[in-house]
Amino acid sequence: MFYHLFYPLSADYSIFNVFKYITFRSAYSGLTALGLSLLLGKTMIAILQKYQIREKIREDGPQQHFVKSGTPTMGGLLILFTFVLSTLLWANLSNPYIWLLLFAACGFGGIGLVDDLMKLRQGKGLTAREKFLYQIIFSLMIGIYITHFDSSRAEYATRLSVPFFKGFHPDLGMGYLLLIVFIIVGTSNAVNLTDGLDGLAIGPIIIATLTYTGIVYLCGHFNFANYLQIQHIKDAGEVAVLSSAIVGASLGFLWYNAYPAQMFMGDVGSLSLGAVLGTIAVIAKHELLLILVGGIFVIEALSVIIQVGFFKYTGGKRFFKMAPLHHHFEQMGWAEPKVIVRFWIVAVVLAMISLSTLKLR
Repeated sequence: MFYHLFYPLSADYSIFNVFKYITFRSAYSGLTALGLSLLLGKTMIAILQKYQIREKIREDGPQQHFVKSGTPTMGGLLILFTFVLSTLLWANLSNPYIWLLLFAACGFGGIGLVDDLMKLRQGKGLTAREKFLYQIIFSLMIGIYITHFDSSRAEYATRLSVPFFKGFHPDLGMGYLLLIVFIIVGTSNAVNLTDGLDGLAIGPIIIATLTYTGIVYLCGHFNFANYLQIQHIKDAGEVAVLSSAIVGASLGFLWYNAYPAQMFMGDVGSLSLGAVLGTIAVIAKHELLLILVGGIFVIEALSVIIQVGFFKYTGGKRFFKMAPLHHHFEQMGWAEPKVIVRFWIVAVVLAMISLSTLKLR
């Protein structure tokens, strides 16, 4: 809104020329979302407590987590509201990628909201089949737009960018649409699995989103993209305004989610944030890099797959003491804050390695 309101005035008043720059609007988009989330956080907690929207700890989880029962949940609504509002205030709303990402956030957030409400009212949320079905439908809609309706990507819509290789861009054809669905659904659920300790998921989300903020800005800038020999994505730079808003909103949420947490994000937060992260990776044509950037989420998801597979194959034996992986370290005697901070450190290291691939080609 500010872009459309103030930038036209730059013809008469040069001071408004700053609204032209993505870097300026990205910075203030993040600060606006941060300020709103900090300001509204206590109100959100009070509302969740008033309506008894509280976490119910599973009986098969770690015993030390039982004290968390009753903590307000669905705090992801705070993240969604503040980053969406900040995006609407600071982004160029004529950019199609902004609306595509808002669609991903609200669509997957809606799935998470229904799941959270069903758990509160019925004690049981959506079945895995129902959840996957809805996620696949939304992901297909996103993928179909990117591969078939975005004319600016026609020349490379179904080509895959491979880290470390500057001239290798295989055309996957219709297989690329399936890859988009896999990335968005997989990232959404991987973030959801990681959200098991206070601040554990939101930390890597901030790190990964901040990393992709830089990547998407570089991809959208012709000179930078040409210098780094990465695919130039027309209009992609504007996504940095939205991703910065997510970073700001997540930092504000972390203020209340840090150990010991005053509220949890719930599926409404984890599913939506994961979906947006996956969609940004697809828009930036750095899909495979998400394996590194979001390495914590990948590891957590793999730990669950390995645990389930090993349990079935051996007839009841466990590969890890408990899955997802963060619970395994808890069972080994690590204190919760130690697990959280060490996972954050790994996330930072993976992000740094990921950024190095932009030049190592």
